[in-house]
Amino acid sequence: MKEGFRQSMAWLHTWSGLLVGWVLFMVFACGTASYFRDEITLWMKPELHAASHAQVPQAVALKNAVDTLQDRAAKSQRWFITMPTEREPAVRAGYAVPREKGSPGRGRRGLKTVALDPATGAELSAPRETRGGDFFFRLHFDLHYMPAIWGRWIVGVCAMFMLVAILSGIVTHKRIFKDFFTFRPKKGQRSWLDFHNVSAVLALPYHLMITYTGLLTLMFLYFPQGIAAVYPDKDAFYSELFQNPSADAKAAKQFAPLAPIAPMLQEATRHWHGAPAGRVTVMFPNDANATVSITQQEGHGITSDLPTLVFNGVTGALVTKPDVASGGAAQTRGVMYGLHVGRFADPLVRALFFLSGLAGCIMVATGLLLWAVKERPKYARAGRGGVLTGFGLRLVDGLNIAAVAGLPLAMAVFFWANRLIATDVAGRPDAEIRWFFTAWAVASIAALLWPRRPMWRIQLLLGGLAFALLPVLNAATGGADLFTSIARGVWPVAGFDLVTLLLGLGLLYAAHYLGKPRAVKAAKAAGTESSEAAGNDAVNTAVTGSRA
Repeated sequence: MKEGFRQSMAWLHTWSGLLVGWVLFMVFACGTASYFRDEITLWMKPELHAASHAQVPQAVALKNAVDTLQDRAAKSQRWFITMPTEREPAVRAGYAVPREKGSPGRGRRGLKTVALDPATGAELSAPRETRGGDFFFRLHFDLHYMPAIWGRWIVGVCAMFMLVAILSGIVTHKRIFKDFFTFRPKKGQRSWLDFHNVSAVLALPYHLMITYTGLLTLMFLYFPQGIAAVYPDKDAFYSELFQNPSADAKAAKQFAPLAPIAPMLQEATRHWHGAPAGRVTVMFPNDANATVSITQQEGHGITSDLPTLVFNGVTGALVTKPDVASGGAAQTRGVMYGLHVGRFADPLVRALFFLSGLAGCIMVATGLLLWAVKERPKYARAGRGGVLTGFGLRLVDGLNIAAVAGLPLAMAVFFWANRLIATDVAGRPDAEIRWFFTAWAVASIAALLWPRRPMWRIQLLLGGLAFALLPVLNAATGGADLFTSIARGVWPVAGFDLVTLLLGLGLLYAAHYLGKPRAVKAAKAAGTESSEAAGNDAVNTAVTGSRA
């Protein structure tokens, strides 16, 4: 190896980050939004904004849901009840219904869900169909318009590159923690490098954790050899991993009244030392073989494997042993997955995760821009003045605009489509998603055709306006306006409006900043430009595009 070890790591850091950086930016952006996917989904269903946000005892909310299901689906094979939380105030009551003849899924049952006011049990207005925040959650590891297995492999490879980039970046910057406290504004390439270092070191533990645990969440896909060596049948492995005592149960087809569920709920919370229930599943209600499964609410432990107690639906007796713990390997996997998705976090910790995710977006974006910053002076030294650039540099410039400015614009369009598409349109969730990808495709094509300074301004300006006006759109299309949300304590809706307003103002400021005349420093004391001045101009042109 002719170069030193640190120089080799710098080369590895540069290329491992650049080659997959645009995918990583999307993964970071959509994954960061997923920390508040419940709030996003609630905002995108304005019909639910009027649900009671007063604290209602779980026993009352559960009884109201059971009464509704007894009236509507007494003969259904399965009931699902999702208890209200601060993030989702309505009770969701679902029940299995036979599929219509000729519909896909022969022999299977469909699911019908209604939203109820937890205080009264009254059905809320049917919310519009939407994927909501779940779209961003699935997009950040499944991608879209391709088989999910392909998307997970692509994201997994990119995550491996990300892990290599993080570790090689730590090795490359021998003064990494000192650089965290160093920021030199208006110094061209140095400023971008400082910004990159600060955003990287600021949340370095988070970046390592989120990348490593992201790979572990799909470890059964990437490394199936261990399963195959022990389990001849993969289904047997998953059946043992995700144990469900009522999975093989069958209906007795003999009527028996369902026991009151409130005592079961009380016993479950006692076993969990006061932790509330999050989900109640009733198998074969009003049948002699009825069972009631109560699962603990998220947020009371890091692990994603939530404890579940199963009761006899007729006698109310506890069926499962609550003290039986899963094996160490399963517990480790549950903790790793729980750390990645962050469902255990309270509002403050979730906000810190969100800010760390934004720091990750900045880290990836500045890393992409730095490559163009370092490449452009080569053309200036070649006498081209930065006007004519190679195909590779133009491609990187265009992709940078498409990812860093185009993706936020597409996300804002997704929210606008949610409110502007008619509620009775068939396939409405898919229509919202099409608007997202259409906006992103148009922004990407425009950026690749014209990777110049004005294109940065146009896309940042449009994205900023689209985000900043979302609170106005919410109030004008049936949602709870910002002031009403704050007055009623509907913080999921109010928080969404406030965050999008701040994001919009940030994008608008960026567009305004790029609109200022470039401060070209007169560094020609000896009649020639210094290399630093050339670098400064190169930075400006790299971020804003070459002079038109």
